Formats: sequence, structure tokens, C-alpha cells
Amino acid sequence: MHRRGGAGLAALHRQQESLKSYDALSNQLSTEQVETLHAQLDHFRGALTRFATHHRADIRGDPRFRRAFQQMCASIGVDPLAGPRRGGWWEEALGLGDWQSELGVQIVDVCVSTRERNGGLIELAELVRILSRLQEDVVRSIQALKALGAGYEVLELEFGYGHGGGRKMVRSVPKELDADQMVVLAVAAEQRGRVDEELLIQRHAWTAERAGAVLQNMLLRDGTCWLDEQDGPDGTRRAYWIPAAMQWDD
Repeated sequence: MHRRGGAGLAALHRQQESLKSYDALSNQLSTEQVETLHAQLDHFRGALTRFATHHRADIRGDPRFRRAFQQMCASIGVDPLAGPRRGGWWEEALGLGDWQSELGVQIVDVCVSTRERNGGLIELAELVRILSRLQEDVVRSIQALKALGAGYEVLELEFGYGHGGGRKMVRSVPKELDADQMVVLAVAAEQRGRVDEELLIQRHAWTAERAGAVLQNMLLRDGTCWLDEQDGPDGTRRAYWIPAAMQWDD
């Protein structure tokens, strides 16, 4: 029994030594793999930077080419705006930091100039149309404007009742929209901008007091809607119109 015990201890010792060897080999392979990955990433970044620099004029001046470049980067999991400095590769290789700032100024100008009629809410598609820019470019600039603390943000409205999809609004005032206001915006967007108390009561089982309160707040406090006191065939109904949710025929 003594010899069997000795043999068992020796086997256990050999097993422990083997595990240590496996761990050391695994650590060595992991280190080599990480170093190889870093080398590949450095090589790839260099190639991407050379491509971006070579096609600088096309990326800056041609929205379709810029969009294709963005999609190419996204397909391989690369964010062209991510980099060691603020602005990332686009700012370093393309000088797009100034271009992004110029677009941000244009966005602010449109939002401020339309605020009197829409209360600080404008549909993203309308903003894109006015600026004649790609939606992706406008969204990126709005995200950069959030640092100003002035309330700039893209809001997405989810539709129901078989419509599917949603519409996006741009908020340019430092005030949060509560859940009831988001519901009103979504309903108004489905109705080409029009909403009334009865519609909110039917759609969401709200009380008349709740529907009236949120619409009055949006009208008087926030200025995000207009009141039509002569709505309907007989001109005696009250309806509210939200400019940000209106759809204009071209």
C-alpha cells in the first residue's frame, strides 16, 4: 500500500506539472495572438487611412461616396469617427472636423429659425431636406451638438395600429418630453399632424381630463402645437396641429 501511495503521489505530481505546462503554453499562444492582432489592426488602419487620404476630395464633396465609405467601414466593424483624438480618423486624415462643425452650425440655424412655429421640434426628414444633406451626416452632427447642453437630440416615434415603422423628430430645446407627449406626437404623426382629445381617448383609453391636459400643456406651455377651434364639417370642433408631425405635399 505504501508503494501504491507513492505511485499515486507521483502521478498527481506529473499531472500538476502537465497542467502548468499547458497553462504556460496557453499564455504564450494568447500573447502571440494578441500581438499578431495588434499588428494586423495597425496595418489595416494604415491602409484605411491611405485610402481615405487618397479619396479625400470624394469623401468630402460627394455624399454618395461618403455614404459608401461609411457602409464599407460599418460592414467590417470599424467606426471611422473613433480614434485616439476627438473626431477620429475623419478629422485626422480628412480634415472633416471643420466640415462637421459647419454642418452643426447649419442645423442650429434651421432649428432656431423654425422654433417659433414648431416649438423646438422638427421632423428629421424635413431637416435633412432643408439642409440637402445625408441623414447619417445630420444625425452625427446632432449627436455632437448634445455636448452643448442645449437639448439637441433625435427622438424616434414608434407607430402602432398596423402602420409599422416610425418617424424621427429633432428636439432643439432643453426640455424633456414626457411619456404622454411622446404618445401625442406618435398619434399626430400617423394623422399627418392632426390630433384631438377624442382620438387620444379612443386610441389609448385616456380620460378626457388627461387628454385635455397634455394637449393644453403642449399648446400653452411648450408651444409645440397649434389650436384649430373651427375643425370638422360644421366648424365647431377643436383640433390640435403639431407642425413637426405635419406632412406637406410637394
